[in-house]
Order: sequence, then structure tokens, then C-alpha cells
Amino acid sequence: MGFLSSLFGSRKAELKIDKLPSGSFTVDRSGKVLTSTLPAIFPESLVKEIARIVLGAFVGAQKASLPLTELQIHFGGFKITAREQRGGAIIFLAPKN
Repeated sequence: MGFLSSLFGSRKAELKIDKLPSGSFTVDRSGKVLTSTLPAIFPESLVKEIARIVLGAFVGAQKASLPLTELQIHFGGFKITAREQRGGAIIFLAPKN
């Protein structure tokens, strides 16, 4: 789970925000961001890293013949929910309450 460390490790100081961001974004099968409702302060590099990990999980599940259509990651006060969409994905980021 190296990407979680990058989300909440040393880059935490780079975000310089008082609360965790929330929003969603969609990506195509190549990882290109199509739409986003994330705040502008959220680093694009983290969006791409989250998309890469999520798409990799869906592709891996498909290769293993596992019916994975939704993925949820809970880390500290943060929740990432991803849903597979014809090779791409819609990914929701939200702070846990």
C-alpha cells in the first residue's frame, strides 16, 4: 500500500489544508482523467497515482477471473471508493465522519 503512504505521509504537509478534501473523478482505461470535482489544491500527481492503483486492481481482478466491480479503501480518516466502468473507473474521495 505504498500509494497510501504517499497520500498521507510526507505529502500531507504539501497539501496545506485544514480538512481532508472530498470529491470525485472519472478516468478512462488508460488512466486519463476525464472529469473531476476535486478541489484545485488536490495534487494532480496524487489523482493519477490513485487512478493507476485502482485501475491496476480492476485489471488484476479481471485477469484472475474475480468479479470485482467496486473497491473501498479506508485509511485513517479517509475513504476511497472506486467503481469499474467499462475499463475505466469513477473514484470518490471523502473524509470519514
